[in-house]
Parts: sequence; C-alpha cells; structure tokens
Amino acid sequence: MREYSDSDIQVLEGLEAVKKRPGMYIGSTGEKGLHHLVWEIVDNAVDEALAGFCDDIEVIIEKNNIIQVRDDGRGIPTGINEKTGLSTVETIFTVLHAGGKFGGEGYKISGGLHGVGASVVNALSSWVEVKIYQNGNVYYQKFENGGHATEDIKIIDKCSPERTGTTVRFKANPEIFQETTSYNYDILANRLREIAFLNKDLRIILVDEREEEKRNQFIYEGGIVEYVQLLNKNKKGIHDDIIYIEGTEDNVIMEIAMQYNDTYNSSVYSFANNINTYEGGSHEEGVKRALTRVINKYAKTAKFIKDNDDGLLGEDVREGLTMIISCKHPNPQFEGQTKTKLGNVEVRKISDDIFSEGLERFLLENPDQAKIIIEKCLIASRARVAAKKARELTIRKGGLDLSSQLGKLTDCISKDPTNTEMFIVEGDSAAGPAKQGRDSETQAVMPIRGKILNVEKSRLDRVLGNEEIRSLISAFGTGIGDEFDINKLRYNKIIIMTDADVDGSHIRTLLLTFFYRYFKPLIEKGHIYAAQPPLYCISHGKTKKYVINEKERDEYLSTLPENTKYDIGRMKGLGEMDAIELRETTMHKDTRQLVKIHLDDAIAADETFQILMGEDVEPRRKFIEENAIYVKNLDV
Repeated sequence: MREYSDSDIQVLEGLEAVKKRPGMYIGSTGEKGLHHLVWEIVDNAVDEALAGFCDDIEVIIEKNNIIQVRDDGRGIPTGINEKTGLSTVETIFTVLHAGGKFGGEGYKISGGLHGVGASVVNALSSWVEVKIYQNGNVYYQKFENGGHATEDIKIIDKCSPERTGTTVRFKANPEIFQETTSYNYDILANRLREIAFLNKDLRIILVDEREEEKRNQFIYEGGIVEYVQLLNKNKKGIHDDIIYIEGTEDNVIMEIAMQYNDTYNSSVYSFANNINTYEGGSHEEGVKRALTRVINKYAKTAKFIKDNDDGLLGEDVREGLTMIISCKHPNPQFEGQTKTKLGNVEVRKISDDIFSEGLERFLLENPDQAKIIIEKCLIASRARVAAKKARELTIRKGGLDLSSQLGKLTDCISKDPTNTEMFIVEGDSAAGPAKQGRDSETQAVMPIRGKILNVEKSRLDRVLGNEEIRSLISAFGTGIGDEFDINKLRYNKIIIMTDADVDGSHIRTLLLTFFYRYFKPLIEKGHIYAAQPPLYCISHGKTKKYVINEKERDEYLSTLPENTKYDIGRMKGLGEMDAIELRETTMHKDTRQLVKIHLDDAIAADETFQILMGEDVEPRRKFIEENAIYVKNLDV
C-alpha cells in the first residue's frame, strides 16, 4: 500500500486554484462557463451603475471571439495598493477576493460579492488587457498565461479630462474551454437586456463583429414595468395598469411590477442585486405572502368572499400573474456559490411591508381593476377545487398498479429509479417495435395517441381531465401541483421519442410545454431528454452508418476513401422501423444519441413557449421565420 504522507498535501496559491478547479468558480468549462466570464466583467460595470457613476456599458464580440467590455464609470483606481504592494489593477486581476465590495464606501450595493470576478477571468484567459481613463490619462496593463502581468501599469495616451471608465479585453483560454470558445449572441443579448430592465435608464450596447455585424441597444426608462410589458406582449392583460410598487426600508430597495393576464400560468421572477434568484428566497417569499393576504383582505372587505368562507390560496391569487421582483440589498446573503436564492431573513418582512402597503393602495384607488383581479382569483379557486378532484384520480398508491390509466404502460423489471428510463412514443405503430427493441430490465415504454392537449391554453382542471396526461402523471409517480415530490420519480430519464418530421416536432413541443408548465423541476434536474432518430442510413460494404442530419451525413461521407461505393437511404418513421433497427439507432444506450433538455433561462423559455403555443398567430409566424435556419422541422 502506498503511504499517504505530508508531501501529498498540495497548497494551491493565487490563481492556480482557479485553473485547477475552474468549475468551482464559473460552474463549468462548457458554454455556460464561457459566458460566465463575460458576466463577471459586466457585473463590475453594473456595480458602478448601481453606485450612481455609470450610464453606459458596451459589450463587443470581436473577431476570434475576443470580448471587450467598456463602461463610463469612475475607472479602477490606478495607484499602488498598500496591502499588496502591487498596482490596484494588478491586485484586482491577480488576487482572489480582492475588490471594493467588502466594506468601506466603494460599493453600497453590488452583485459580484465574492470578489473573484476579474481575477477568475484573468486566470481562465490566454490574455487580458485593461485600460483605465482617469485624470486626462489612459492607463494600461496586460496579463498573460492566466495571471501574470507583463509589465507595470503605465500611461499610454492622453484623453479628455472629463472622460472616465474602464475597458477590459480578454481572450478565453482554449486549453481550458475545450468544448467551445465561441460566444452565443442570443445568450449575451438576453442577459444584457435583463440587466437593462432591472436598472432603469442604464444604456447597454451589444455588438457582434465576427461576421455580419449585429448591434442591439437596451435602455428602459420604465425599468421592470417595461419588463412586464414585454413578458405579457403575447398575452392579454385583464386590467389596464401594470401595478408598480417601490420602497426602501433599512437601506433595502424593493421594486415590484405585476399584471394579471388571461392565461392560467404564473410567471413570477425575482432578482437580488440584478442576479436572477430562480430558486426564490426571502424577498420572493415576503411578496407572495403579502399578495395572498392583501387579496383576501380586500375580497372579504368588498364582500366578494363571506367572512366565514375559506379564503383564496396562494396558487389562486397567482394564476395568470406576471410579476418581477427586484431587491437591492447592501449586504445580501446568497445561498450557494451560484447565488440562486436570497437568504437574508429580514428581507421577508421588508418586502412584505413595502409590497402590501402599495398593493392595498392600488386596490382601494382602482376599484374597477380590483374587481377584475378578484374575480380572476375566484374563478381560479373554483377551478382548483375541481382540479383537486381530478388530481386524486392520478395519485399512485404503493407503486405501479396497472389501472385503466396505466394499462398502456409497458413497465421495466427494475424498480431502481436511478437507472430506469421511460420512452414516450407516439402511437401504437411506434410502440410495438419500441417494446420489442427495448431493454426490458431498465426501459419502459408509454405510448400516447397523437398530439396531447396544449396545456398553454388550458387550466389545470382541464389538463387533469385529459386521459393521455393522466397516464403520464401516473407513470411518473411524482404527483402534480401541491403533491409533487421529485423523490418519488420512478425513472431517471424520461425520453421523448417522436418521428424526425413535422408532426414529430409538434408532438415534442406539446410535451415540452407540458413538462415546462407542470414538471419544471424534472427539466431543471436533468431528467427530460429527446431521442434523436436517424434521418439517413449510409451503407458501404458490410458497414451501416446511421446519421441524424445532412451535416452529419456529409461529414461522414468526407471520411470515406475515394471510389468507395455507398448507398444513402432516408430512414422511415419510428413505426416503420423494425425492433432491431429502432434498438440500434435510437434506444440502445451504447449507440443512440440523446439530447438533454436544459433550462438555462426560465424567462426566455416562458416567452418562447407562450409564442409557440399561445393564441396569437402572428408572433408564432414571426418566430418560426426568424428561427427556421436553426430549427429543422419546427411546426406549431
């Protein structure tokens, strides 16, 4: 046995820890982590805006995927830091947990509280250049190879005495980001637009210089009011005004904007210091608690509800609600490095106080709009009671009993949910070969008939009245709504398996809408997949190669020696494949291709599903036209 000794203990100093374990600091070294580098630098510029010193931020994607972020803030101090003996610029870019956000008067409110932003970007980049505009001078310093300053900070030019700000350019290190170093314009645009909404009057410009130049400018005088307008643009608001409430208590700033619409889904999004707290937290809890209490109080005072009747529940008062909650806190406590949940206990009362006072005032001053809102909530309450009765039909008792709802499911032998899979297939013709071609130990097959109910246009009671959906819910085992418990999920992977054609795309979209609206945690935890049946079979000699699209077909053909004779056959639908073909191409764990369904941006996903599955035809037509180049066989 090898001895475990003192020499085995490593101490990673400075930025070496970041290079060794980048995922600890930016989440991953894939596409998400790559874009995280941009957010770290942008957050520093936004912090200047929160402090009242920055009006304009520009993000440029240069050729070769170099990123440039400019701001007109105060500029990083250019003197020598007394604690490190280095320039302040070098300290910020080479020392972890160094910055102006750990006390003092530098920043009263900021998002990048860990103080690792600039130094982490430096550690994970091939090079970083920093220019600071101050006192009529342009200061410059460069860093290479993940941290080292090439020379001391110096003045390289003169500028107008009025000009201030910081410009950071960097090139992500391809040895670290091996998956990709190419930035996605839409990911950058969506987040920068979001930041602009959350900081009214802040102008953010995004430019892409890589091919045909793209340019977007985001500036919103109305802030989160305009954000709600955007989110409701494909929905019909049921009352005229977007309710806007703001207030400050104990140096905590709260902003809430909300409007009810004619849909049946709740779209409540919260932010703390511009960070999307998609797991919620105390600010969201306080607002939701106040919403339920104030609506109930008004409904009883105005005699919509009798004093001795049961009140409205939280889900009743949130049906069809679009709401943005923004909290700006001088010392936020985020749960976890990813900062997805606000933990400050005192904020629950602060957000409750500010929101309840503002909402009570709106309802009293606008009785006509208040009546519309209360009536919407009462209808939701009655539908909830009906949905509860329907839901009881779907609750599973003690594992899988092949009731009338579950008779279509061909279950697997294993009851271990860590390695089981359920394939959702359209129609009996596809279900037949799927059942024969599956691994009966770990793979279950659930056939559905045609296109399931469009849940975007349906309230929960109607959703639960649909036989196909009830069968799916029963098979998952998690329950739905208040009874949902992800720990009871019976299958580790739920795989949508539809034909690679127009109808298959439509069925897949309907199913994804269903998952997004009622089983979002299954997407967030990585349990939902889409199978990729092949589009072509290439035969040469005794070899068969299945490929999923034209690009893969052409790439494979380019690898064959010249004069190779081959045949290209277009694959049939799932129902026309035999069991062996289906197993080899789409179901066998060693040969299939699965796509995990991700949910990186809930707000963008919400907007997309509303466009794809909502009532209005024109936004759907426009979306398809704009995205047809990216999405093959999209039909909605």
